[in-house]
Parts: sequence; structure tokens; C-alpha cells
Amino acid sequence: MTDERLEKIVANLLRTGVSIAAAVVLIGGIGYLLHQGEQPANYHSFHPEPSVDRTLRGIVTGAARFDWLSIIQFGLLLLIATPIARVAFALVAFGLEKDRVYVTVTAIVLAVLLYGLIGSR
Repeated sequence: MTDERLEKIVANLLRTGVSIAAAVVLIGGIGYLLHQGEQPANYHSFHPEPSVDRTLRGIVTGAARFDWLSIIQFGLLLLIATPIARVAFALVAFGLEKDRVYVTVTAIVLAVLLYGLIGSR
């Protein structure tokens, strides 16, 4: 695999990931506005996100049920997953090239990203 081919694959991965995430958020936003857009806003008290939209399982389940807020959350998760997928792909590509230095650095970056996403609660 050449560097130029790797750069093209990574660019396509990032472009596709961001486009899909944007489309999912847009669909969720339009659905939310169509179904709940006429409800008056209540700015007198703070209402956090429902607890179901705070876990991966809850977001995926809600999105499968066409809960519009869950669909928006799912799109944001896809957006967050895009650069993580890019780093994971780079790790595999550097592994195929047998470049130990880049594999090590990329593995550390991936571990930090995953810890920040999953383990920092």
C-alpha cells in the first residue's frame, strides 16, 4: 500500500463518515421538528436528556424506535466514531507496512481516544 493510496482511503473514510453522520442528524432534526416542533419551550427550569439517551444501548434502541432525539444522538455518535475509525484504519495500515514506530504511536493514540470515550466516566 502506497502513501498516496492510504491518504485517499483515509480521506474517503473521513468524508463518508462525516456525510453519513450529518445526514442522520439532519433526518433526526427534521423528524423532531415535524413531530415536536410546536411544543412551547420552557426556559424556567433545566431538563437534562432522558437517561435512555445517555448509553449506547439506549441510543441505538431509541433510534430503532424512531425516537427523534435518539436519532440525533446516534448521528453525533457516528460523528465521534469517524476519527476513531480513521486512527484504527491507520493502525492496520501501518501494521501491514510493518512500521513498528507508527504502529506504536497510533496504538497509543487509539488507546487514549477509546479511554476518553469509554473509560473516563
